[in-house]
Amino acid sequence: MTAIGSRAIGTCLWFDGRAEEAANFYAGLFDDGRILDVARYGDAGPGDAGSVMTVSFELGGRGFRALNGGPEYTFNEAVSFELFFDTQQELDDAWSALTAGGGEDGPCGWLKDKFGVSWQLIPNMLMSVLGGSDPAGRERAMAAMLAMHKLDIAALQAAYDGGA
Repeated sequence: MTAIGSRAIGTCLWFDGRAEEAANFYAGLFDDGRILDVARYGDAGPGDAGSVMTVSFELGGRGFRALNGGPEYTFNEAVSFELFFDTQQELDDAWSALTAGGGEDGPCGWLKDKFGVSWQLIPNMLMSVLGGSDPAGRERAMAAMLAMHKLDIAALQAAYDGGA
């Protein structure tokens, strides 16, 4: 097998006419989010001349490209973005921001934003309760997580510790 070697890697997100709106939404959510470039279709198409083809943006130091590719493809849960949090307030704020304007709650800390992109909002402590040294505690924490939509840090810890 031939190795790829050391290369920059990015993420391209396919939208149906909402690439610029999505890029602006994401860049506005993150303190370090920023739009880098907007490319437009020319006369050769396939989009209308002058309409947005791609928007390059950055979140958390990572590059993304939003593409107005058309209706052929949509997002699903096979690919998701993970965000990690120390506090319940941070997690709650991010959950509210990402579900605003038509997003949807999902099970076990998953959600879809208004563009259909899947996100996992994960407390940093989650693996310590799901992989902790107490087998019964792990089972209680897993059962608690499976019953949640937005994850509740205190409830997960209480379940692991043997509480309700």
